Amino acid sequence: MSIEIIKVPDLGDAEGVDVIEICVAVGDQIEKEDSLIVLETDKASMEIPSPAAGKVVAIKVSNGDTVSAGDVIVELETDAAEQPTAETSEAKTEPAAQPQEASSTAEAPSSAPVVSSAGGTAVESIKVPSIGGAEAVDIIEVCVSVGDEINEGDSLIVLETDKASMEIPSPKAGKVVSVSIKEGDTTSEGAEIVQLEVALTTSDAAVSEQAAPEKTTADAEVAETKTKTESTSTPTAPLQPQSDTSQATEGVSRKDAAYAGPAVRKLARELGVDVVKVSGSGPKGRVTKDDLKDFVKTTLTKGVSAAGGSGIPVVPAVDFSQFGEVSLEPLSKIHKLTAENMHRSWLNVPHVTQFDDANISELEDFRQTLKAEAERRGVKITPLPFLLKACAAALREQPKFNASLHEDGAQMVYKKYIHIGVAVDTPQGLMVPVIRDVDKKSIWELAAESAELAQKAKDRKLSAADMQGGCFTISSLGGIGGLGFTPIVNTPEVGILGVSRLTVKPLWNGKEFVPAKMLPLSLSYDHRAINGGDAGRFLTYLTEVLADIRRLVL
Repeated sequence: MSIEIIKVPDLGDAEGVDVIEICVAVGDQIEKEDSLIVLETDKASMEIPSPAAGKVVAIKVSNGDTVSAGDVIVELETDAAEQPTAETSEAKTEPAAQPQEASSTAEAPSSAPVVSSAGGTAVESIKVPSIGGAEAVDIIEVCVSVGDEINEGDSLIVLETDKASMEIPSPKAGKVVSVSIKEGDTTSEGAEIVQLEVALTTSDAAVSEQAAPEKTTADAEVAETKTKTESTSTPTAPLQPQSDTSQATEGVSRKDAAYAGPAVRKLARELGVDVVKVSGSGPKGRVTKDDLKDFVKTTLTKGVSAAGGSGIPVVPAVDFSQFGEVSLEPLSKIHKLTAENMHRSWLNVPHVTQFDDANISELEDFRQTLKAEAERRGVKITPLPFLLKACAAALREQPKFNASLHEDGAQMVYKKYIHIGVAVDTPQGLMVPVIRDVDKKSIWELAAESAELAQKAKDRKLSAADMQGGCFTISSLGGIGGLGFTPIVNTPEVGILGVSRLTVKPLWNGKEFVPAKMLPLSLSYDHRAINGGDAGRFLTYLTEVLADIRRLVL
């Protein structure tokens, strides 16, 4: 049996990804590819599978933490060939360091250096030094991991009280054998941080060999604590607020100073934001980087006061509880991001929507004839693949819709590919997976791929790549109802097609009224890039193709 450290794999460019679910518990027997945790980025969520089977002996992350590639997730006891791990290395070194008859010392091996059986090294317990009498201080960052080679003065952890934060440096150089704490824990003076394998000088080894039988456990602890306290004298002063006093000119009371880590405070200084004014959404009200960004966005949206002639008037706050019973439920991350994106698009894009009905009577009759073949292929044939194929033809016919405004506002970017996004309603919020190269795929391929992506969206298994690169979007409410709506353009795209519920209407064929299956369409577009004539031609072409799908092969 051996202990394997399971880490977060490569996440691309993503950093500080949220942990939204822990799928295992200590003691669980898991199989290879079983999910360990679920991560969520700005655009997607993903499960991290186990690369090996075994028993979970430790979990190093918590729900609500943020992680990056290389961070430890769990420690797994596996049947693989034994490897030198933190636990096995420590177990091998302890017997040589402790005389068998010295039972009191064996009960507390972390209180004194443990001489390695290989000679010349010892495993030392590095503990939290004096922190000014503070108790149960939050650990907001662990700076090392098992196997790291560190130098004297390198940061081990970052602690934070309600008013300040400080880094705890290593008093010695060496190799990290084990880490005794994790981010999100609380700690106090004297608690073990890491076990460190350090090199011994000749005099150190001689002193250790002579002193070990003579010292009791209590003596060793007192001596070690004194040594660690003296060697870390620089950071052991009582915790003080780091930057609050320099910001006291804003007229804001510092009685309740901001609760934020060093990285967040640094970003706040770069953005010119007073951290005290930011409401924290992290544990115990801690201010996060996202809180800072939201604060800046809100401030920019408000702009100068309405009385000054610019900016958007703020919606007044209302205490709804005065009218009756209410409850508060936080928005999901996807819901918040969707709201931000739609708000940004609505403020920046001049929207126009045009409406038309497509006669899809023949298309529906043809689709009904395909049901038996669809069952044999194991797919469900819906109107969506036909809509995708028709939109791809319309984008090819009207290339202004297959474009985006350049960021300089003076150029158009015309795309030579046709990728179409499909809005999917999920319990977590609206998600838009993208089907690539729609113009090059058959109706059967589009039916299978659209169904697969929709299911991945509902199961929260879409990757960020699954939702990028769209040229145009289809948003269908056909299964829900309604006669029409005005969809918001998914910028930087310049157009989006809204599809409502099919209805049967009387249609004049030149001789008489006949029942026709009419599909209501709503085309919204960015009026900076598209004019009314372009939109009219696009929608007319689209309805003609849907009315006679034989045109798709022309």
